[in-house]
Formats: sequence, C-alpha cells, structure tokens
Amino acid sequence: MRGEFGIGSAAQYGSADLKKAVHVNENFRRANFTSADMRESDFSGSTFNGAYLEKAVAYKANFTGADFSDTLMDRMVLNDANLTNAVLVRSVLTRSDLAGAIIEGADFSDAVLDLPQKLALCKYASGTNPITGVNTRVSLGCGNKRRNAYGSPSSPLLSAPPQKMLDRDGFCDSETGLCDAK
Repeated sequence: MRGEFGIGSAAQYGSADLKKAVHVNENFRRANFTSADMRESDFSGSTFNGAYLEKAVAYKANFTGADFSDTLMDRMVLNDANLTNAVLVRSVLTRSDLAGAIIEGADFSDAVLDLPQKLALCKYASGTNPITGVNTRVSLGCGNKRRNAYGSPSSPLLSAPPQKMLDRDGFCDSETGLCDAK
C-alpha cells in the first residue's frame, strides 16, 4: 500500500504524460500532478483529496463524479473538461481556465476562484450535486448579492463584512451600533 501512513497514493505524476489515460475510480489522494499532461484522460469517480494539480493540463478530460476536496488546482487548464457531479469543496482554482467546462451538478462550496472565472461559470451553472446535495449555482454564489458584494476568499480584505467599528477613543460608535463592547 503506497502513501503516507498507508492512507493515500502520494504518487508522483509531476510532468507525466497521461494523455488519453484511463484511471476510473482510483485513489489519487495527496498525489502530485504538477504540470502533468492529462488531456482527454478519463479520471471519472476518482479521489484527489489533498492532491496537487497546479499547472496541469486537463483539456477535455473526464472528471465525472471525481472528488477534488481540499485540492490545489492553481493555474490548471480545464478547458472543455467534464466536471459533472464533481466535488470541488475548498479547492483552490486561482488563475485556472475552465472555459467550456461541463459543471452540471458540481459543488464549488468554499472553493477559491477568480471573480471573472466565477462569473463566467455562473452564466451556465446548473444542477445539484448528488453526493453533497448542494446546488451548483448556490455553491458558486451566483446571484447572491451579499456574497458578490464582498468578493471571494481569494480577496481576504473583501471576503467578509466589515469589522465592528470603534470610535477614535476605542469605544463603540453609539450612532451606528457596530460595537457590542462597553
């Protein structure tokens, strides 16, 4: 059994040529796919928890039902990839390209996406993830004025409502009621 403490693959696929490979329902937990060429491969039903896929190219790859929870997918190319019913909870997808990706039923809850990419996905996002029960549009924050107003987790200064304000002497502002301290 490979991997750290026998609980994952921890396999090294960095810069590997995986074009048109078939790895259905496999465990790639904590594996390294940095800069791997995964074009037109089939990874449907596979688990990638905690894996590294930064700069990987997965053009037209099939990730139907794959679990990408807590995965680093920074600068990944996912053009025309099939992410139907995939779980991308807490994944980091900054500077990744998902143009034309099929995301029906995908769960992006707490995932970090660039705002332009998120807005592009919201134009056609649909479905509900059968594993988590979360609606794809809800997980992306589509149409949520409050969430859009504060940005995304990738913008920490804008990702939460403003902190409670104190006046210049360190006391609560009684006019706005923004502080509970006495």
